[in-house]
Amino acid sequence: MADAALRLTGVGVRRDGRDILGAVDWVVGPDQRWVVLGPNGSGKSTLVKIAALQLHPTRGEVEVLGEQLGRTDVRSLRQRVGYAAAALADMLRPTITARDVVMTARHAALEPWWHSYDDADRAEALDRLDRLGVAHLAEREFGTLSSGERQRVLVARTLMGDVGLVLLDEPNAGLDVGGREWLVAGLDDLAADVATPAMVLVTHHVEEIPPTFTHALLVRDGDVTAAGPIEETLTAESLSDTFGLPLDLTRRGGRWTAWAGKNIKP
Repeated sequence: MADAALRLTGVGVRRDGRDILGAVDWVVGPDQRWVVLGPNGSGKSTLVKIAALQLHPTRGEVEVLGEQLGRTDVRSLRQRVGYAAAALADMLRPTITARDVVMTARHAALEPWWHSYDDADRAEALDRLDRLGVAHLAEREFGTLSSGERQRVLVARTLMGDVGLVLLDEPNAGLDVGGREWLVAGLDDLAADVATPAMVLVTHHVEEIPPTFTHALLVRDGDVTAAGPIEETLTAESLSDTFGLPLDLTRRGGRWTAWAGKNIKP
């Protein structure tokens, strides 16, 4: 896949004498929507931090939007990668407006006074907020928003500028059912839009997978247990193997549900 948005070849991370990631091979096409599934501590966030150019692997090759890590200006390339994680919300000033949270992503910045912006930038930020259904919050301070509203603002931020890859690390974490469903619906609309770049969503709940997502990568103990088109890859067997216990899996109305089978032992 010559025009891959993301290509990892033999990527591994070793810390304190232990492999956090094994030797991961993974290719994300420009129009694909991937979900990365696995238990806590499986290496999901580490994998996505590497893809977001936030972390260098111990070994292997990383290619993002045609540029190879170690042979390109990472600061410039990061501006083309939309990345949202829980840690980002904690880094933002509570009094910054939702519009400025989105707008500053053009320069991968956290404050509007670090760079110059014009009316076109402000209009684009408002448009990105509108795509997630939160344009009415544009002038609200980020710290006054609900958890669900904050997450939708952060997703809107990932779409600002000339973005070719969107990476979302557990955006539903800590949300109530209402917040989760609003966010899943927003992500589903984005995924269905052909203008949206390649997307990767990290989660450990199949219930959080938007119906229009196309591919799945399952990870356990730093190793890939299954990868490919979601209809073929996400099965009760692969999910059970990934989480280490017998799980049943169903899909209804495009949404997935998983639960422990009768043979589970406490």
